[in-house]
Amino acid sequence: MKNIVRLGWDVGGAHVKLAAFGADGRLKAVRIAACPVWKGADHLAGAVHELRSEFGPDATSAVTMTAEVADLWPDRHAGVVGTAALLMRELGGAPLALFAGPEGFVAPEQAAAHADTIGSANWYATAAVLAHLLPDGILMDIGSTTADLIPFGSGRVAARGFTDAERLANNELIYTGAVRTPVMALAAEAPFGGRWLPLMAEHYATTADVHRLAGDLPEGADLHPSADGGPKTEEASARRLLRMVGHDLTPATLPKAKALARHLAEAQTARLGRALDCVVSGLETEPGMIVGAGVGRFIAARLAERRSLAYLDLADVLTDDPALAGQAADCAPAVAVGLLAAALSPA
Repeated sequence: MKNIVRLGWDVGGAHVKLAAFGADGRLKAVRIAACPVWKGADHLAGAVHELRSEFGPDATSAVTMTAEVADLWPDRHAGVVGTAALLMRELGGAPLALFAGPEGFVAPEQAAAHADTIGSANWYATAAVLAHLLPDGILMDIGSTTADLIPFGSGRVAARGFTDAERLANNELIYTGAVRTPVMALAAEAPFGGRWLPLMAEHYATTADVHRLAGDLPEGADLHPSADGGPKTEEASARRLLRMVGHDLTPATLPKAKALARHLAEAQTARLGRALDCVVSGLETEPGMIVGAGVGRFIAARLAERRSLAYLDLADVLTDDPALAGQAADCAPAVAVGLLAAALSPA
């Protein structure tokens, strides 16, 4: 693609997301690639190289990352340094900057000195953009794996925590997502056949199966192999989900599988609702709105309605191009870090 001057990257542990901007500052393209970093750095290098190859060599890059938490690395610090070194190899042909949260952008050579603020700061990028554009609210970025609940207002990010550990403790980071979360993490038991059955502690099914059966899974959201490596159809999802309660798929159990999916989807919504209530309880005033981002933002919209709060889809904020709006909301941190880096670009 020609006439691209700036690239925003969200380099995650399961996906690499890319936002491309033209010389006029407008968003021109959004890309996403599945990338199992835990299987080796070559997977990350390959994904970055493939996405970068579509655009001209002179485009600058601004990067935020969560890849450092993958168990490829011995610890987060090593993950930041290792990811930065890989990015310098793949993206170093043009100016490259790493996002360090409240510290702004730093050179990749300074990754070791700023590892604590570079690591897992993608949520901060999105919230910082919203704080600049909107009066106040709570960002609910519900992705494939995790959910971020970030208050913002008065032109600043108002999160109570910054590190993953702090945000977990403050209910601002919840390890539940719309695609990759194992079903056994949603509940200890579920109703089936008139009884409460314990869920098997096995990786038989994921939330992609749950939301596919419930009719809510967005198209294109499920990029990784299913739990059993099988098809991504309603029937296959029902088969996987029924294994969680020790049953097989038959014509008679398909409706029960859908009912089970609805119950588990509600359990996940309730978990996120509890987190939202906790975050709201720490604010001085009720938030002006919930801003939904990520492939699971349909849950954010549902919670906003239940809490009688205004809802704004990030698809309506980051670009005025309807062809890119949904993708921009799915890949919000990549778009956000690209917007924040505008001052670093020659555009």
